[in-house]
Amino acid sequence: MRRQGPQKFSEEFRREAVRLAGDQKRSIPELSVELGVSTTTLRNWLRRVPLEKSTSAGRVLSLEEQVRKLAKENERLREEREILKKATAFFARERR
Repeated sequence: MRRQGPQKFSEEFRREAVRLAGDQKRSIPELSVELGVSTTTLRNWLRRVPLEKSTSAGRVLSLEEQVRKLAKENERLREEREILKKATAFFARERR
């Protein structure tokens, strides 16, 4: 069987495919079959997604908003790590 030349997909189609892949209701291979694109093509589109990520509400976060969100999450994770360190030390003393 002869391989066909590259297909052209509209930017809107690509964005919708990336959005559907982000929903994680279907695996990438399942979604690629459903959309009629190769798994490799779909993964390439996912890699090329701009740094601005869509939220569940469909709103796009600016880079500054992403940085603030990640900084807040980073601080929360640091606090959790400190709590776990203290709990580990506490339980280690209890075992003695």
